[in-house]
Amino acid sequence: MTDGQQIRCAAGSQSLLPEPIALVRRCDCVSRFADCVSLEITRRALEILRRAREIARIAAPLKLTVSKSILGCTMTAISRRNILVGAAASAAALGVVGSATAGTFGNPDSPPEGRINGKNRTSLDDPGPQNPTLAGQFPSFQDPPATDVNGMPLFWASFNNAHKRFQNGGWAREVTQVDFAISEDIAGVNMRLSENGIRELHWHQQAEWAIMLDGKCRITIIDEVGRPQVADVKTGDLWYFPPGLPHSLQGLGPTGAEFLLAFDNGKSTEFNTLMLTDWIAHTPPDVLARNFGVPADAFKNIPLDQRWIFQGTDPGPLAADERAVKSAKGVPAHPFVFSLSDLQPTRQNKGGMVQIADSRNFNVSKTVAVAMVTVKPGGMRELHWHPNADEWQYYIKGRARMTVFDTGPRAQTADFRPGDIGYVKKSLGHYVQNTGDTDLVFLELFKSDHYAEVSLSEWLTHVPPELVTQHLNISRETLARFPNTAPDLMPI
Repeated sequence: MTDGQQIRCAAGSQSLLPEPIALVRRCDCVSRFADCVSLEITRRALEILRRAREIARIAAPLKLTVSKSILGCTMTAISRRNILVGAAASAAALGVVGSATAGTFGNPDSPPEGRINGKNRTSLDDPGPQNPTLAGQFPSFQDPPATDVNGMPLFWASFNNAHKRFQNGGWAREVTQVDFAISEDIAGVNMRLSENGIRELHWHQQAEWAIMLDGKCRITIIDEVGRPQVADVKTGDLWYFPPGLPHSLQGLGPTGAEFLLAFDNGKSTEFNTLMLTDWIAHTPPDVLARNFGVPADAFKNIPLDQRWIFQGTDPGPLAADERAVKSAKGVPAHPFVFSLSDLQPTRQNKGGMVQIADSRNFNVSKTVAVAMVTVKPGGMRELHWHPNADEWQYYIKGRARMTVFDTGPRAQTADFRPGDIGYVKKSLGHYVQNTGDTDLVFLELFKSDHYAEVSLSEWLTHVPPELVTQHLNISRETLARFPNTAPDLMPI
């Protein structure tokens, strides 16, 4: 039956439908009808619609006349989508809140998805093998919102189930595109250096961006002009090493250092870098002698295996190292370190704050831009998208839920905890909710020299109002309440 068709119950005033529908008064339009019912009655209303369509199907070949009225309730231009949207508004008005599925109105597409649409009890059962501990970490996978539709490439990964490589002096684990197929732009490494532990002198074919997660670390680097820098970094500080520039890292006392590394190529790996010991060991001794102007036997005790991470000694005061590396060529034009944690928020409101570092304030960071997002309990990172690059996320504190929207339509929801990684392809819509009772803190990284985003609410409030109201069937009064500047976080 099309929306415009009309059906009358063949029994006249006698009801063939469930008793709770008697609670529904005559309505002139779908929105008023939806306002009359609770979520339970709405489910019954869907059953009415199904039965009405069945009556129309039977009546058609018999050339019977079927009219609009069902039980005296006129339903003009009614559709499943209209009923469900209205029911959601009714639930919100009644203060219905709770889990990811509570208060939702079901998937607007057919066939319907979500547990709310499982009519047969056994269709919701899961009697097969279980890992409750693991499943419990992903409530939105186990019981997705009914607005999720179709499938999407997995955009969740985690350092928590990544293999650790331990050596005396520290450890590291990584998540690259080999492990996380969707992550084309960024590969991530989580590394720990003990007190005085050293990540040996090395360089990469890709740029290395990093943030300190705990402790203190001493970095060394020299640029292509021959200008060196030595610096100590603390929790919340960043560094950026352009491709090909050699560097080293050393954990400082008393607790060493832990940090996140991000490379601007999803295929990069920390376990396959260009290292000093490897090159020296695989260069003929006479060539080494000629290159450095020393006897060949000066290299007789060089390590034959790469050191990668090893235990070192106390490097001493920073000032002493700065004097030791001083060059007549001076210092780099722009420092390779930056204090993100000390940066004034780019945006801040009741929902939290956002701190952004890109090449506009961290000048050397030409291929990685970052936003550190803090979302207060009950807050949400607004519906938005990024037009210039894929987004690689790293969750530091708290708990989160994110839904990603793609063409198709496709939509999928996932849950995140500390140490987890999210990935959103360029221009795909998404939001991030704080589902915990503490602050949610996470990073948004982009393979770009600048941070860019489009806010859904800012866009809709800068389009001719009638155009928006005709699209969404909302009133101008409702539209006028939308935030008209990009809030980043809600509530404002």
